Amino acid sequence: MEKKSLTHQSMYIDKELIKKYNQPGPRYTSYPPANHFTESFTSEDYIALLKASNHQEPDSISLYIHIPFCPQICYFCGCNTSLMRSRQQLRRYINALKREIRLVATHLDLSRPLTQVHWGGGTPNSLPFHYIGEVMDLIRELFRLSKNPEIAMECSPAYLGLKDVVSLAGMGFNRMSLGVQDRNPELLKKLNRRPQKYPLEDLYRTARKSGFEGVNFDFVYGLPGQTLEDHLASIRQALEIAPERIVTFSYAHVPWFKEHQKKLEVYRLPDANEKLTMLESAFELITQNGYMPIGMDHYAKPDDELAQALRNKNLHRNFQGYTTREKTGQVYAFGATGISQLSGGYSQNTRSLDAYMDSLEKDELPVLRGYRLSENEKVRRRVLNEIMCNHYLDFDAVARDFNLDADRVREIVEYDPDKLEEFARDGLVEHSAEKVAVTPRGFFLIRNIAMKFDPLMSQHPKGYSKTI
Repeated sequence: MEKKSLTHQSMYIDKELIKKYNQPGPRYTSYPPANHFTESFTSEDYIALLKASNHQEPDSISLYIHIPFCPQICYFCGCNTSLMRSRQQLRRYINALKREIRLVATHLDLSRPLTQVHWGGGTPNSLPFHYIGEVMDLIRELFRLSKNPEIAMECSPAYLGLKDVVSLAGMGFNRMSLGVQDRNPELLKKLNRRPQKYPLEDLYRTARKSGFEGVNFDFVYGLPGQTLEDHLASIRQALEIAPERIVTFSYAHVPWFKEHQKKLEVYRLPDANEKLTMLESAFELITQNGYMPIGMDHYAKPDDELAQALRNKNLHRNFQGYTTREKTGQVYAFGATGISQLSGGYSQNTRSLDAYMDSLEKDELPVLRGYRLSENEKVRRRVLNEIMCNHYLDFDAVARDFNLDADRVREIVEYDPDKLEEFARDGLVEHSAEKVAVTPRGFFLIRNIAMKFDPLMSQHPKGYSKTI
C-alpha cells in the first residue's frame, strides 16, 4: 500500500458518517488514558521511572510547567486552575515549583538535551514576570538546552501587554498560544472572560519582531450563547492577521465536573448539529485560506514544522499538543496536577495546592497517581500515536523499533482486519496485512478508527466524551 498524505483539498466532512460513528471514546493524548491511572502508584514508583528514563527513548527532555492560577475564572473553563489568593501564595507556589524541579533533576542525566519547555495553566502570563524569570533561570542552570529548543507559553490576551511580549522573548520564549476563544465582547462578558488588552494584530506583530518563531491563535466553538457567525467572525479576523497556527477546540459542557459551568446554563447551548456546522464551516474557511489541518483541531501554514512533520509521517503528540519527533522529549511535568509522560509510564501530581506545597516543603515528591506501562502497552501506545497523528500505520516499521516481528505487533494490538471492514466500506480506511492508511474521508473519525487497535475498548469503559 502506497504511503499517502492527506491534503486539505481532498478532505471534507460527511455529516451522515459523523452522526453514524459519533460515540464516546478516548482522545488518546496518553495510552492508557488517564482514567486508568492508579493511586497505588507512589513517589518511589515515579523515581524508578525517572531513573529508567535516562536510558530510554526519546533521549531528549521536555519540561511542562503548570501554573494553576487565574485572576478570574472563566465560566466555560475546564482547566485545573483556581483564583489567585495572594502574593504570598504565589511566592510559596513558585518556591515549591523550583524545589520540585531540583528534586526531579537529581534523578536525571542532565547531559541529555532539553528540546522543549511548555508553560500552561491557568494563566501563566498573569504571574509577576520576575517569578517566570526565576524558573527560567533555574532551568538554564540545571539543563542543557538544545541548539534550537521550543520554549512556549499559553497566554491570555486579557493580561498580555506589548512590553510583556518583549519580556518573554528576552527570557527565551519563542512560541506563544494566545487564548482568544472568541472576539465577540458581549459573548466574552457572558463567559466571565475579559477581552484582550491590546489588539491581536499588535500582539502578533510585536511577538514576531521580538523573535517569536510562531504564534497560535486558539478559539473555542460550541460555547453557550455562541452563534455560528460569532465563531466565523473570530476566525476571519485571525486569518487577516495570519498567525502560524490556528486552533479550534470543541467546548465540553461538564457542569458535574466544573460547577462554575452551571452559570452558563441560562444561555442556549448549541446542539450537536450546530457544533458540527461550526466545525465544518471553520474547517472550510481556514483551509481555503491556505492552512493545513493537523489533527482534528489544529491548522498550520504549509511551511510550518507541524505541517512538514505530517507530510513526512513524523508527527507526535502529548498532553501539551502536537509536536515533531525532532522536538519530542520525555515529558517531565512540574506543578499541581502536572502529568509526566515518560517512556516507562505516567506520574500525576496532586491536585491540591496546599498538599502540593506541603509535600515539597518536606522535600517529598507530590505524587497523586500514575501508571507503569508494560512492554505490550508501549507497543500499543506507538501504534495509536501513528494512527492519531500520522493517519498511517506500517506494522513492519513499528516492529523494527521494538525489535519484534510484525506478526507480534499485530497480536499485541489484537489486529483484526474484519474490525476495519465497515470503515473500509464507508471509504474511511484502506488496509492490508502490512499497512493501514486513513483516507481523507476518515480524517474526522480518526478516534473511532484508533479504537479498533486498542484492546482496552473491549472492556467498554465509560466516562469518555463523544468522538466529534
